Amino acid sequence: MIWIISFFALVASTLGCGVRQLQPFDSAARSKVEDKKPSIVGGNVPSIVGGNVPSIVGGNVPSIVGGNVPNIWNGMKANPWPWQVSIQNSRGKHFCGGSLINSYWVLTAAHCLVQPGNHHVVLGQTDRASNMERIQVKRIAKVITHPDYNKKAEFNNDVALLKLSSPVQMTSRVSPICLPSSSARILPGALCVTTGWGRTETEATPRFLQEATLPIVSQTKCRQKLDQNTITDAMICAGASGVSSCQGDSGGPLMCESSGVWYQVGIVSWGKTTCDVGIPTVYTRVPYFRKWIDGIVQFN
Repeated sequence: MIWIISFFALVASTLGCGVRQLQPFDSAARSKVEDKKPSIVGGNVPSIVGGNVPSIVGGNVPSIVGGNVPNIWNGMKANPWPWQVSIQNSRGKHFCGGSLINSYWVLTAAHCLVQPGNHHVVLGQTDRASNMERIQVKRIAKVITHPDYNKKAEFNNDVALLKLSSPVQMTSRVSPICLPSSSARILPGALCVTTGWGRTETEATPRFLQEATLPIVSQTKCRQKLDQNTITDAMICAGASGVSSCQGDSGGPLMCESSGVWYQVGIVSWGKTTCDVGIPTVYTRVPYFRKWIDGIVQFN
């Protein structure tokens, strides 16, 4: 099946999704990354935009471990990942990530167990300790978990949608990511990016938003590294490359770039509890759930 990327890029530019307002990396570093771009079936090459990036640690409750020190964007007017959200409890403690997909809806993992009355969403944040960033805090009106989510079956169908109580104001710090079509296929080896405030090699709860570039891993290789029977068609694997998602990154995005537009291909779901950077992390495969997502958003 071919992903007609030119069509989706046109729609994305029209809707304003998937476009970063800030490119915080130097051109020399970018060229080193782009020389290694692998491909996505039926379209342009996905890759991380930019140079040195901090990374993620590895493991079951996902978060980012391994890699360079995160860039600090505190005080900047723009946000390098404007769709990244922090899901927090009533005391302001971050416990899961998510992605803004339109003015009312956030995409996250079902296993985050978000509760409308006890949790809220923070948008536009990169520095959790700063009071200078122009963030938006939204109450959650509704949580819709996929009906076939099964925690006992290694988090199969690990996807949920959060409807916000009021629409988000789109700014240079806050904007949605694009979602790929249900027919999109991402080739193994494609370099994609994941972000979050999850555990790193040195911090349990990092102050600054972390990011890591990591390759897509084939289903065959992922099943070899993990349990043969736990990796389903509803999952996509990435990593085993010195970086990994870890505790606290759950619900956040795995995203690939094509023609300057970013598409969310996965949701941080599960992996080894040790966040082993030599073992793939498992993400919920977003194209697999695209029709379900569209239906929920349309009728709710």
